[in-house]
Amino acid sequence: MAEDRPIGAPVTGWTPPPAPTGEILEGHYARLEPLQAETHAALLFRAYEGRDAVWDYLPYGPFHSAAAYHRWVKGITGGADPFFYAIYDKDRGAWGGVASYLRITPESGSIEIGHINLSPQLQGTRAATEAMVLMMQWAFAKGYRRFEWKCDALNKPSRRAAQRLGMSYEGVFRQHTVVKGRNRDTAWFAAIDGDWPALAAAYDVWLAPANFDSAGRQVERLSDLTRLVRVSDDPSL
Repeated sequence: MAEDRPIGAPVTGWTPPPAPTGEILEGHYARLEPLQAETHAALLFRAYEGRDAVWDYLPYGPFHSAAAYHRWVKGITGGADPFFYAIYDKDRGAWGGVASYLRITPESGSIEIGHINLSPQLQGTRAATEAMVLMMQWAFAKGYRRFEWKCDALNKPSRRAAQRLGMSYEGVFRQHTVVKGRNRDTAWFAAIDGDWPALAAAYDVWLAPANFDSAGRQVERLSDLTRLVRVSDDPSL
């Protein structure tokens, strides 16, 4: 009798997607533009200034002068991976954060969102949520099969954000790397293309203007809308 050796299902009818090319991503509450030092750096520095905690889990920063932040932005833009976006909050009329695509692997259909840095003014807003949704929407519309979110395992707000968006918890890589001279265990989350139709429907409900009262408070919680999509929940939350 031949030994039973399971193998993966064939991937048919799929073409590797393009890498991000920098189109503007436009939503109800947020607009994402490719990050540019001359356009965005000074305004973003002003949003971050004096809030050093926003840099705690990033491998760079804090920046204590507008010139230093401008130099950093200039140095990381223009490359293909990571590919950074600046996030504009339409409700406030202000630039408030950045996020990037990274570990972009079209040949396997995998892409990650990372380098997320939201100013205190942007955190917790519907523009912040929609920015993440717009980046996921672009990826799945282009044909990516897997959308990843990784963060420091100690970063509970990031872990909550991933789960709230409906991403499934995939575990922790212990002693994954060293950041700023400190150990980092990394928590992994992901959504796959099969999850996307249900996630997109949940996002449409949550982002609809009717889901917010006159003070901008949500009626239905996004975590409730995405609960049934997640394959596994983060046990730390």
